[in-house]
Amino acid sequence: MPPSAGGLLRIATAGSVDDGKSTLIGRLLHDTKSILEDQLESVTQTSLRRGDGYVNLALLTDGLRAEREQGITIDVAYRYFQTGSAATLTAEDLLAGNAAPKTGRKFIIADTPGHEQYTRNTVTGSSTADLSIVLVDARHGITEQTRRHTYITSLLRIPHLVVAVNKMDLVDYSETVFNSIVDEITDWSAQLSISDVTFIPMSALNGDNVVERSVNMPWYEGPPLLYHLEHVVVNTDREQAEIRFPVQWVVRPMSEEYPDYRGYAGQLVSGVIRPGSEVMVLPSGRRTKIKAIDSYDGELDLAFPPMSVTLLLEDDIDVSRGDMIVSADEAPTVARDLEAMICWMSEEPLRRGGRYALKHTTRSAKAIIDRLEYRVDVNTLEREPDPDQLALNEIGRVRLRSSVPLVVDTYERSRTTGSFILIDETTNNTVGAGMIRSSR
Repeated sequence: MPPSAGGLLRIATAGSVDDGKSTLIGRLLHDTKSILEDQLESVTQTSLRRGDGYVNLALLTDGLRAEREQGITIDVAYRYFQTGSAATLTAEDLLAGNAAPKTGRKFIIADTPGHEQYTRNTVTGSSTADLSIVLVDARHGITEQTRRHTYITSLLRIPHLVVAVNKMDLVDYSETVFNSIVDEITDWSAQLSISDVTFIPMSALNGDNVVERSVNMPWYEGPPLLYHLEHVVVNTDREQAEIRFPVQWVVRPMSEEYPDYRGYAGQLVSGVIRPGSEVMVLPSGRRTKIKAIDSYDGELDLAFPPMSVTLLLEDDIDVSRGDMIVSADEAPTVARDLEAMICWMSEEPLRRGGRYALKHTTRSAKAIIDRLEYRVDVNTLEREPDPDQLALNEIGRVRLRSSVPLVVDTYERSRTTGSFILIDETTNNTVGAGMIRSSR
């Protein structure tokens, strides 16, 4: 299926503290009539008690008490809304990309933290996004956090970036101020792997260029934010890519009704599978064909991402949880030695020789850190070679070795089969998020 507008769009917002992320999301929810009357009344009353002097729409997303008291976003707040005829589509239609409304869309939007110490939350909230909105306070211009979040957008291979220059009302809606910010970010982001960047001047508080075009900025000829979000083209070519099916469970009922049934359950990451498709099981390398595709609703003629199905194979071969069923002629790499970018999420630093549990798709393994190649200064993009550690929220490139072979793609090729997490076996906490750059 070719790329198309419409369908489901996953959005992540980011920016410095007080740039207006939560207010922007609140404005989108309010102006698209996506909140209930009692929710608006609650926000109105809370705003009055706080003495804000206006209806503080940021409270629609700042749900944690600590956030409300400090006026900042700490956790990742997810919100869902829809516009136009998107309401007539089913979730299955939208997730599969099989139906695109003539007008409107469904959205999942993540309001991620602004403080540097919550970078790990930003990475988590942005990891599945199709589009990133980075807010910039027009009064302050580009900050270190602007660069950090733009770099994270590039690192996570989020295909679309919107730079929302907010609080334009506080700089008299100046075209000169806006153009200066556009030029600075354009020069800096040229060093990154971001192919689609859109700049929109706005005032989230007053609604300028959020849902409706602003009469205060006649010099801006582009669309308001919501129009852009409804019409941005999301690449849905996972159905055309190579087959990647991590096996989550081996189904063997061993019942009188199904005495010899053996199926392999999981979620299809990419590609289209049909009965008769030639596939390979990795890491064993055994080739076979798809005999049948079962689902909760019965047998299927085909499966496409992100469907969860059970595959039956024509040959009786050994397949276990953690194995991967792939295209016979376009297989990923089977490797134990990986080079990856790591975003470190633990108070305890990452050091050479560190040992962790590793989770990649449905396979679990042990891993040891062989080398820290460099640490990235996200403000300047300079690389510090051979650092002694990666501290909390720092990002760097490492070499590691897995205890068992892993079936991997590079992160650039697949955000699912090219990523993994590291887990502290003592606490069972996730301490690192990895994006595979190469394997051997």
